[in-house]
Amino acid sequence: MNLPVPVNQPCHLQLLQQSQALLQEHISANKHLKQENESLKHQLAWFKQQLFGEKSEKRLIENPDQLALGEILKDIEHPEVPETEIITYERRKKHRPDDCVTDQGLRFTEGVPVELIHIPAPEMQGEDADQYEIIDHKYTHRLAQRPGSYVILKYQRDVVRHKADQTLSTAAAPSGLFDRSFADVSFIAGLLVEKYRYHLPLYRQHQRLEASGVTVSRGTLTNLEQRAGQLLQPVAHEVLNSCLESHTLALDETPSKAGLKCKGKMKKGYFWCFYGDHEEIAFIYSDSRSCDVVEPYLKEFEGVLLTDGYPGYASLCSKYPKITHAECWTHSRRYFVKSEKAEPEATKEALKQIGALYKVEDDIRRQGLEGDALRDYRQQKAKPLVDQFFEWNREQLRRLDLVPSNPLSKALGYVHKREKELQVYLNDPTVAIDTNHLERGLRCIPMGRKNWMFCWTEEGADADNVAVFQTLITSCQLAGIDPYKYLVDVLQRISLHPARDIRELIPRLWNEKFGANPLKADLDK
Repeated sequence: MNLPVPVNQPCHLQLLQQSQALLQEHISANKHLKQENESLKHQLAWFKQQLFGEKSEKRLIENPDQLALGEILKDIEHPEVPETEIITYERRKKHRPDDCVTDQGLRFTEGVPVELIHIPAPEMQGEDADQYEIIDHKYTHRLAQRPGSYVILKYQRDVVRHKADQTLSTAAAPSGLFDRSFADVSFIAGLLVEKYRYHLPLYRQHQRLEASGVTVSRGTLTNLEQRAGQLLQPVAHEVLNSCLESHTLALDETPSKAGLKCKGKMKKGYFWCFYGDHEEIAFIYSDSRSCDVVEPYLKEFEGVLLTDGYPGYASLCSKYPKITHAECWTHSRRYFVKSEKAEPEATKEALKQIGALYKVEDDIRRQGLEGDALRDYRQQKAKPLVDQFFEWNREQLRRLDLVPSNPLSKALGYVHKREKELQVYLNDPTVAIDTNHLERGLRCIPMGRKNWMFCWTEEGADADNVAVFQTLITSCQLAGIDPYKYLVDVLQRISLHPARDIRELIPRLWNEKFGANPLKADLDK
């Protein structure tokens, strides 16, 4: 008879506990790896979207009552072709906009040069030409283009001799913008507009000059740009001061390479952008993204600071009680867009509710509401939607199945932390729902960055000049001013203008005071 072997009970329990602990570690590690894998998948999908996907934030609204094209066509029977009959009728002439100059729909202003090309009638060229007479003309317009051209201004000055004493005299040469410079103010203004409005780097402008038969060194072009920047810097500084006097100030930053870090590598810097109440924009450059850069400008600021979700702005506003911090709904929405693949149903609901807020803003623009009427409309229409959205947000945060690495968790947490800042616009009619207007104005920096790639020096040259020129040119565009006309005038006027009245030369005020009769270049007189 075989008796059972006695078991060491404490040793068995210890081994079991060790096995359970090891199994729990494996389960925890597997869960962590699974979450990390999901997070990496979302990141990979986001990078693919940035490289190959659409950049537009517009969404296609699905209509359940609308059939797809294939569903419509599959049930259509192809009937026999019926017999046809000719029916004559009168048709109204196709409507054209009121500002169309030609029947083809071509529109242009009186300032566009028109060259007349005469096409003689064949009848007037033959042997029987004397039997015909011209009684009228018909005109056809075509839009043509000739490559950008340069003009050499040749000033002819008479040398006169006094008959009695035989002395010679001549008229003084016209003064240029810079001493001993062959560049006319029209050339310098065109150089700046080409680079900073149309993002054509100096080396490409240099190539175009050579193709036109003009030989100018690239260093000369750079020198002209830097000297113009020194002249215009006080005006750009006044634009910044004008922005800081606003009640609602939008603020953002964008990176750009500037300055040599080491051989073959550039430093990373930042252009900070201020957008004021008067539809004007100002840029400054710094090699740091720390809010310590803009803090000196905001110490005396009293009003609403509208920003994205960068934590530095919240920390800065907490130091100054006179600053009310408001944040952007578009940036909040973008976090939910990133969670669309992970949580499609919840994301669809979030985007639907945020879309309803923008529908209210569309109604406000369409009705032209301002001031108290705008605030009352937001309180009546938008505030219940905002309250509903944050209640839904809190319910989603209580879900037990959402792990922290889930993109939806990040979107919900982002909005939850900024609930107070996102509601500021409801009580202040001067505050926009987002910073889209600022991002549109800021776009000139990334667009230029893709063309001129980087600024070679940080201080006193390229980077600061970019800030000066983009401040003035972008503010001109926002005010509906031709930047070329503005620069031609201000570059000539600034040396004679009183320093105490420099504010008059910022684009907004310049248009009121000098815009009707600006100084012109000799080429345009």
